[in-house]
Amino acid sequence: MSFPKIIFLGAISLFVVIGVTAVVKKSSSKSTVAVAKPRLQSPQAQVARTPVAAPQPLATVEQAPVAPVKLDTAAKDDFPVADRIQQLFTTGPAKLPIVETVTYSSKVSWLVGRPAWISDYSTYYATSRHFIARGLNGKADYFTQTVSSGKKFNVFRKDKRINFYLLIDLSRCKMGFYYVDLDTHERVLLKTYAVGVGRLDTKKASGSLTPLGKYSLGSKIAIYKPGTTGLYQDQKVDMISVFGTRWIPFDLELEGCTAPSKGYGLHGLPWRQDPATGKYLECRDLLGLHDSDGCIRLAHEDVEELFAIVVTKPTYVEIVKDYTQAKLPGVEVR
Repeated sequence: MSFPKIIFLGAISLFVVIGVTAVVKKSSSKSTVAVAKPRLQSPQAQVARTPVAAPQPLATVEQAPVAPVKLDTAAKDDFPVADRIQQLFTTGPAKLPIVETVTYSSKVSWLVGRPAWISDYSTYYATSRHFIARGLNGKADYFTQTVSSGKKFNVFRKDKRINFYLLIDLSRCKMGFYYVDLDTHERVLLKTYAVGVGRLDTKKASGSLTPLGKYSLGSKIAIYKPGTTGLYQDQKVDMISVFGTRWIPFDLELEGCTAPSKGYGLHGLPWRQDPATGKYLECRDLLGLHDSDGCIRLAHEDVEELFAIVVTKPTYVEIVKDYTQAKLPGVEVR
């Protein structure tokens, strides 16, 4: 064989060897990828890939009994706060524009034939005797009505048309007490009260035994003292043990009411008789709780104060889950 042929055959053999080697390496590389272990996923990623069952209804949770609880106000402390009540009774320049100061005289132009008593001033100025008594006494004494000529006290202005408006926030157990000037359409927050409301009940639209909606307050009011008995749930009871010292009922359903007005109202905290002393003690620990049968409870000093102010004027109450849902009348003035 000639030398050129030997070189030619050697070159062909070399190319064959190189090609076979390349094929083997490529095959080996593919095999390695095919058997490589999968990348481990985090537990979260594995859970995310796990099929999720359809959510189940919460009926069983909603039907579970809910014990009376105290509202966690730490997370909900944004309810408007005010206390202008003293401005209703002061005879100085700080008094609110809905009241005026009068000087007592037994002889007045609007009553002829006999002396004028406190009850006459009360009727003429559409201001309760309890309101006048507090002004006369300079403190929360609503019964002492001793007056002498020249004594000054406040009454509601006859030339002002006003309504009172109560806003109750069930989630916060708070109540805002407003007056509304019907001529100027101004609304003023007079005071913020802590209240007790109905027990939690997920079957109710409001989430509690207290209904939602706007109601008017009625005129069948009551004052209770220890020893005043009456019928409650077909049983004779000491009324102060249920209603505290005052009772102001709801009257008419006006808007968005989830229950009739009958049986609902505002009243004081219940009182219990101390078996050791026989004295009645107010159950202050119930204030701010979802614990009543649906009525709105206030501390005795608050319900007596409210009673004295609102009983001679049209008053409305709006109950909402959250105060931001309210439809308050007028434009607020601070």
